[in-house]
Amino acid sequence: MELIIDNLTKTYSNGVKALNSVNIKIEAGMFGLLGPNGAGKSTLMRTIATLQEADSGRIMLNGVNILEDKMTLRNTLGYLPQSFGVYPKMSAENLLNHFAKLKGISNKNERKEIVEAVLEQTNLTQVRKKNVAGYSGGMKQRFGIAQLLLNNPKLIIVDEPTAGLDPAERSRFLNVLREIGTNNIVIFSTHIVEDVKELCTDMAIMNGGTILQHHTPKQATEKVANKIWTKRIEREMLNEHKDKFDILSTKFNDDNSMNINIFAESKPDESFINKQADLEDVYFVALKNGN
Repeated sequence: MELIIDNLTKTYSNGVKALNSVNIKIEAGMFGLLGPNGAGKSTLMRTIATLQEADSGRIMLNGVNILEDKMTLRNTLGYLPQSFGVYPKMSAENLLNHFAKLKGISNKNERKEIVEAVLEQTNLTQVRKKNVAGYSGGMKQRFGIAQLLLNNPKLIIVDEPTAGLDPAERSRFLNVLREIGTNNIVIFSTHIVEDVKELCTDMAIMNGGTILQHHTPKQATEKVANKIWTKRIEREMLNEHKDKFDILSTKFNDDNSMNINIFAESKPDESFINKQADLEDVYFVALKNGN
């Protein structure tokens, strides 16, 4: 299973270039698309899902151009957008049964088995009789995964799924994604670095409609190893250091101090020490340098 995005472009009527010659190859597993709000991630997700047209380029799924053959894609797609509407006052069990009918699963016993299976897979069995409208944010997101699993999709797209979830709900949701990501292509779009770090085997960083880099999280971190430098300063010294150094990121401490981080090939001066690079450093370097 592979998805190849070839020279994909999209410019909106207001002149915003949301996709700028995007080229990337995605294989089975958890793929993280990391970038700030407005980077073009949602435009790319909607275009892959054939919910909007590209200006030019191709998207090949196992050799089929899905921009020309949308039904081939839709038969194997599971899509969870950032916002997926308001649910009626129906139980999760009944609503999933309804969705299964809409997806063409006509046999009653088969529907029952599939609904029970996806409820179990998304850890919603205990609340299957509860109205989905009354679910918490995290439970609604897991229900969103349950409904897209009904047709056994091979390509799954989830767009900013953990935004607004509390830590416990986020953890449960990521566990669900981890379970389904083994044999399928799961594209996970987010601006939260920690989500990619915890979940993804492959990743790309996107900004300004452009793919800045595409590596595994380990490869990406190795690229900046021994090039991140840190120094603890008093907060009132920040402007002075901004004038002198190109600061990559900052972190406030509990006392009246903060750590400043700098990306450089060699030690900026003797007051800095080397910091063990992590994925957050990779992200900030990519956004700052554009690669």
